[in-house]
Amino acid sequence: MSVIAKYVVVRNGVELDKTFSNKKEAEAYDMMLDAAEELAGMIKEGDHGLNLDEKVIEDISLVLAKNATSVIQILKIVKPVKAAPAGKRNKATRNESTQDQNNGIQTKANSQAA
Repeated sequence: MSVIAKYVVVRNGVELDKTFSNKKEAEAYDMMLDAAEELAGMIKEGDHGLNLDEKVIEDISLVLAKNATSVIQILKIVKPVKAAPAGKRNKATRNESTQDQNNGIQTKANSQAA
């Protein structure tokens, strides 16, 4: 007779059906479920204009969490967009305005020279 140790993940007092042969795999799975839970919360609480069923949100969250490495690689190319405070323009907008003004001055100078 042999003894086999199996690891299970218990969440909210409920033992999940999935079993693992080592503790490291069980902990990794538990952490993935934690991430999925956080993602689901973000989707539900955020003002995204989405009207999704609870099950769909959970499914999407699990897919994102299971593929975290790929998702992180994809999101690395995204640059966060910060809204400019009211009444203030960002540098790019100021530069465009300056260029427009310069073009207007050049046009006036050209029309006077002609």
